Amino acid sequence: MTDLERDRFRILMMKALDGELAGSEHSEFESFLRDPSCMQEWQKFSTIQEATMSLRMKVPPTEQWDSYWSGTYNRLERGVAWLLTAVGSVLLLSWVLFEAASALWIDADVPFLIKVAIVVFNAGILLLLVSVMRERWFTSKTDKYKGVIR
Repeated sequence: MTDLERDRFRILMMKALDGELAGSEHSEFESFLRDPSCMQEWQKFSTIQEATMSLRMKVPPTEQWDSYWSGTYNRLERGVAWLLTAVGSVLLLSWVLFEAASALWIDADVPFLIKVAIVVFNAGILLLLVSVMRERWFTSKTDKYKGVIR
């Protein structure tokens, strides 16, 4: 079997494993299976597919999750992670907006009014982002549905 034929067999084999063989490809694939090495490879991959398809993830019971979230460290860890992500996002967005405004400010072809409008627009977006984050932070402290599990 040539390298080209071997490559074609492997393409057909992957299609067969995924159930995607089209009309004439079935007979072409069957002809490849007459070769003992191809049959051996097909059986090996079929076995692997059967094994992986029979795997099931074990879902922990609800009580275990409740126990997990009742731990102070677990709640604190997630809160700190969200806080760091939010602060990092604000800093990154601020830097991007500043760099974009700086590049635009240097460009002499852009009218002054457009430059001011873009800077004001960027400042507005940044202020809105910070405002939404502050509001979310404030309401999370007094959320009466906090801790309610459906």
